[in-house]
Amino acid sequence: MATSTQPLTPANLISRYAAGIAFVAEEEPATTVSDFIDQLSTAAENFGMARFDTDELEGAVTYLTDFDSSTDETERAVLLNRAADLLAYVGDIADEYRDMV
Repeated sequence: MATSTQPLTPANLISRYAAGIAFVAEEEPATTVSDFIDQLSTAAENFGMARFDTDELEGAVTYLTDFDSSTDETERAVLLNRAADLLAYVGDIADEYRDMV
């Protein structure tokens, strides 16, 4: 769940996790939802090769993909919050991954 006092937006979700995900994906940090989705997919593959559990990350990709294609604002808010919940641990595993490489 998002712990910030500001409303969750795609931009602040991306800024919260972009650096860690970009490191694992071996790319520059994403700035758009579609680029972030692509990097999350690549990061999930790389995490998987390093034997990390990627279920939450893959779930976040699904929620963000659905978010990106939805036009219903209520649905988009729910999907974004679900993705944020699943990404809550990403900073920790990105740090572990960084220590491994």
